[in-house]
Amino acid sequence: MDGKVVAITGGGTGIGAAVARRYSSEGARVVVLGRRRAPLEAVAAETGAHVIACDASDRSDAESAAAEIIGRFGRLDVVVANAGGHGLSSVTDTGDEEWELALRSNLSSAFVFCRATLPLLVESGGQVVIVSSLAGLFAGPNVAGYTVAKHALIGLTRTIARDYGPRGVRANAVCPGWVRTPMADGEMDQFAAAAGFEGGHAEGYRRVTEEVPLRRAAEPEEIASIVRFLGSSESSYVTGAVVVADGGAHVVDLPTLAFERAGM
Repeated sequence: MDGKVVAITGGGTGIGAAVARRYSSEGARVVVLGRRRAPLEAVAAETGAHVIACDASDRSDAESAAAEIIGRFGRLDVVVANAGGHGLSSVTDTGDEEWELALRSNLSSAFVFCRATLPLLVESGGQVVIVSSLAGLFAGPNVAGYTVAKHALIGLTRTIARDYGPRGVRANAVCPGWVRTPMADGEMDQFAAAAGFEGGHAEGYRRVTEEVPLRRAAEPEEIASIVRFLGSSESSYVTGAVVVADGGAHVVDLPTLAFERAGM
């Protein structure tokens, strides 16, 4: 990755920050993008990344960011579309504004930024790595907007792979399960409070992974390793793939859990 230019949306915290650290440790020139400058600056202080405070879902911002990247570095090799969040309610409880926000923050942020940067990736023969979620494959309770948007990100991955593969661009998706990030910590704290047990997010993570084969949540660095593999020449014949990183949660047959609990 030495000398490669990597742009990471949602690069200020969690998985995005871990991806920035991983790429920069291998000599890549990293650009972190997000709407909040303060966390981006913190990542830049640690990694030497270039900061672009912008809304990746806004066409003008995305195109300006692409122009700034090419003006500063002369190339772009990898786009990691990691921005996301919002959409945490059922269909009937989701208002128009919340629905639009869920699609904008998860789906449009990836689509608009990829649209702005794909011409640069065609020039370099680059890669797109889209961070979806296990919610891109399954549906959790009361997360309609998030689930729909994360499913759509897999469609976006595949259409980029299909249309731009002949032009030398690869696109792949990662679907993490629970990952220990500040956003997930907050969800686990809420879960603990609602369920009435002590231990905060640490106990929350333990309980939500009780049926996961590896019995734990992932660390951001573990997901960053997968992103780095997909966004490098080491995965040179992989495109249109969906890599699930959930500790084995997706292999569990839910109807048989009762048998396991019964000791059978």
